[in-house]
Amino acid sequence: MSETNKGFPKDFLWGASSSAAQVEGGFDQGGRGLSIWDVKTLNPNTASFHYASDFYSHYKEDIALMAEMGFKAYRFSISWSRILPEGEGEVSQAGIQFYRNVLDELHKYNIEPVVTIYHFDLPLALQEKYGGWINRQMIDAYVNYCRILFKNYPEVKYWLTYNEQNMLTFFGAFDMLGSGNPKSNNDLYNEAHVGLVAQAKAIHLCHELLPDAWIGPAPNLTTSYPASADPKDYIAAQNMDDLRNNFYTDALVFGRYPQSVYAYFEMNDVVLDVHEDDFEIMRTCKPDFIGFNCYGNDTTEHLDYYELDFSDVDMSDNTNKSYLMKLMEKPGVGKSVVNPYFAENSVDGNRYDPYAIRVTARRLTERYHLPVLLTENGYGRPDTLTEDGQIHDDYRIEHLRETIKQMKIGIEEGAQLIGYCPWSAMDLVSTREGISKRYGFIYVDRDEDDVKAQTAEMKRYRKDSFHWYKKVIASNGEILD
Repeated sequence: MSETNKGFPKDFLWGASSSAAQVEGGFDQGGRGLSIWDVKTLNPNTASFHYASDFYSHYKEDIALMAEMGFKAYRFSISWSRILPEGEGEVSQAGIQFYRNVLDELHKYNIEPVVTIYHFDLPLALQEKYGGWINRQMIDAYVNYCRILFKNYPEVKYWLTYNEQNMLTFFGAFDMLGSGNPKSNNDLYNEAHVGLVAQAKAIHLCHELLPDAWIGPAPNLTTSYPASADPKDYIAAQNMDDLRNNFYTDALVFGRYPQSVYAYFEMNDVVLDVHEDDFEIMRTCKPDFIGFNCYGNDTTEHLDYYELDFSDVDMSDNTNKSYLMKLMEKPGVGKSVVNPYFAENSVDGNRYDPYAIRVTARRLTERYHLPVLLTENGYGRPDTLTEDGQIHDDYRIEHLRETIKQMKIGIEEGAQLIGYCPWSAMDLVSTREGISKRYGFIYVDRDEDDVKAQTAEMKRYRKDSFHWYKKVIASNGEILD
């Protein structure tokens, strides 16, 4: 083994992540327009995204805490509707200035910004005007938004085009953003195609305007383990990788979709509306790296084709496991099943996959021959703040420690992993489960009550994982105890 492949590279980007909609708050400040998440149907007794963790007011304090941990990078998103209140048209200078202030604060501490251009929070005005990503006019709206960002923030080195686009398709039958309206497979995959063409054009534009910057997608990528040694399960796992993962990355690297997905399309009456130069735009865009979110790999069992029956499923954005598992059934391909070999957390008993990033980073490196950046991974739990201001989250430390151990081995095996930005830097409002499902290294003292949140101090506290991660970063991944 060569010296260069021993452990984490010396310039490894240790950091953490967040998104504007989930952490920023300030929904009615600085001229910001509404996003679809501001009108999203919420699960009962969960916080809205209006006030979140109030990063809008606390960004200096939060970034100072990141610097105290030793962050090399911070992955965050820009709110499209803070820059363009109507999604297009007039630019908000207050919005431009807010992110200028955030970037300046990060650079003060030598923290590399990793900027997500779009993280689910579509401006409400665009949703109402175009009906969302099903409309090809969204391509021009998105590219125009990208142009504004590239021109105003030329010092940003790392750009991510679109967070977890594949999840909006894979779990999109009931619209994970909360409208509760079921979508057809045809609509879902045509939305996906439009989004991929838009991203390809954004990559071209970034290379034109910012030739020294790096830009790439940020899907939620896994690797499908076959449920058994049955060849049918092995083939199902391969096809599931194509449908869930490779469809979104092959398009931007190779300019084509995996061949196996067309059989799934035929079974499900999916006909893509492909314009003449779409695949050429994708084929020539050449992303510089691939960002990927990875919370655990899937285990796939073969399924013959049948029509899914959703009659017994609540058609809403809910936390019911049966809802998520139902949408992981892809008749004609496979379904996700429980993997008995996953590790059991010794603190809280929950099962997790510490090998996930090792396996998937290797797979991506071998398939695309590009650097890969882990943009999300984490352990969401209802942390408890003690009377003396402590948060003992040993369960989170164990999960991250075992994951990082395997990441290191993956790098030694050839994975071109350049950074690790787990979810999340500070506590934020979860997609479905409010502020009670906490992921952060930094505890934010608020509850699910939005009325209280409007005047809450939202004091920050360092969790045990904060102090542990500080040692991990300082030792470049060598000290994990």
